[in-house]
Amino acid sequence: MKFPYLKEYGKKEGWYTVGPLARCNTADFIPTPLAQKELERFKAYTEGKPNCMSMHMHWARLIEVLHSAEMIKQLLMDPDIVQGELVVKGNKTSQGVGLIEAPRGTLFHHYEINGKDQIIMANLIVSTTNNNQPMNEAVSCIARSYMTGQTEITEGMMNAVEVGIRAYDPCLSCATHAFGQMPLEISLFDANGNLLDYKRK
Repeated sequence: MKFPYLKEYGKKEGWYTVGPLARCNTADFIPTPLAQKELERFKAYTEGKPNCMSMHMHWARLIEVLHSAEMIKQLLMDPDIVQGELVVKGNKTSQGVGLIEAPRGTLFHHYEINGKDQIIMANLIVSTTNNNQPMNEAVSCIARSYMTGQTEITEGMMNAVEVGIRAYDPCLSCATHAFGQMPLEISLFDANGNLLDYKRK
């Protein structure tokens, strides 16, 4: 999987997070009343400062689900929603880049086609890929908190790592093009690099 970052800041400092937490951090308001009230509570929790707590990704996701429900109701009652031209046509080109915000976060799609309309190049950076480094940082933080000084991996340690990963709602099959089961595997090493324990879930 790729590790995208902002070139201006470099690989070490330029990684970023996408998705509900990032959107709630950067939103000035939400244009539906119930979700707006929850956004205000969310921002008050950190006194208006950016909220970087991975577990609050779930809180932000709930605010967005509430906003979606409010918007669905508005759109279903809007008679103009199906009026006018619904398909826009333009000039055909051999290459295109698209950027869209999805529930998990930002998606970048870059495609190139040949004269027979066959895709000859595809480069995707999906939400899980954008969050690859933040997920790794979360796992590293959990490992330092739960595993320092330990000689074996417990069920609680494995659960803590899994909770940290799941906060980002990863779609590993999208980000890695993998098939089949993707187990959680943890190896515990001592300060000298000796393997102390290994668990697979």
